[in-house]
Amino acid sequence: MLLKLYEKNNNPADLQQVVDLLNDGGILIYPTDTMYAIGCHGLKERAIERICRLKNIDPKKNNLSIICYDLSKVSEYAKVDNSTFKLMKRNLPGAFTFILNGTTRLPKIFRNRKEVGIRMPDNSIIQEIARLLDAPIMTTTLPHDDNEDIEYCTDPELIDEKFGDIVDLVIDGGIGGTEGSTVVDCTNGEPEIIRQGVGWLDEG
Repeated sequence: MLLKLYEKNNNPADLQQVVDLLNDGGILIYPTDTMYAIGCHGLKERAIERICRLKNIDPKKNNLSIICYDLSKVSEYAKVDNSTFKLMKRNLPGAFTFILNGTTRLPKIFRNRKEVGIRMPDNSIIQEIARLLDAPIMTTTLPHDDNEDIEYCTDPELIDEKFGDIVDLVIDGGIGGTEGSTVVDCTNGEPEIIRQGVGWLDEG
């Protein structure tokens, strides 16, 4: 199912439909400030496992990421020291994934790796959904085959055509980007860029 949402003035019933779906353990595809992503309620382990199976992610080997609505929520799910907090405050919302040490508030599936990626995309649609949900959203990029036409990851109608049968909802937020977020590892005190993506880090 395809649902058209806009940067502002969305119908509250449409937003509530998305929140209800997440609360019920559904999975959806949505726009971010980089590429379209696939996600679910970040505290519902079965939904997270469903996405891991869909993408062939082994949570014991791969870090999982969550979207938080604002920085005050991050400390519930990850350990944040002062310098990391300031770094995140300078760069978020934005096209970054900050790798932090996770807390026990996250489901067991996250604790295999003891680390969690934190995203706060500069995209008003997913920000508003995260705010209304009042919980983290587990997030990962769409499954993509290198031989495949990139439009199947950027055009919501083609995304729906390809993935509509395996997810519960596709949000049409316009054409998406083709490059991922910049990944910054902050688990050792000093920020280290482990993948340069769309975001350029302001280290102050």
